[in-house]
Amino acid sequence: MVQMTATKTILLVEDGRAEQQLIAGLLSQAGFDVVVFAGVEPAWAWLHEHTPALVILDIVMSGQSGLDLCRMIRSRPELNQLPIVFCTSKNQEFDRFWAMRQGGNAYITKPFAPKELLTVVQQYVR
Repeated sequence: MVQMTATKTILLVEDGRAEQQLIAGLLSQAGFDVVVFAGVEPAWAWLHEHTPALVILDIVMSGQSGLDLCRMIRSRPELNQLPIVFCTSKNQEFDRFWAMRQGGNAYITKPFAPKELLTVVQQYVR
């Protein structure tokens, strides 16, 4: 297994097509390489061979949730410090609390201001 660390690569796990395009477009314009998956399983398989600079996760997806992937990432010692940003429509305080409890570093609710997303990403990726 080859571990490639990409300093400017962001993994986006989001099943909404419009959200994928919006977030990937914003990040690309800001100079990041973006790898997009619509579900947990393909993203998890990709993470076995790549280490991005940051992961952006939706929570509600068909199949496993972003919370599941967050726990899976935190269970692997080599990925334990990987920054995870949740970007979700779940806007209750409990949702935020639970996501951070699972190992998230930041939590953004949709709809979000583009500047908000970029500011959070740039806190973790220089």
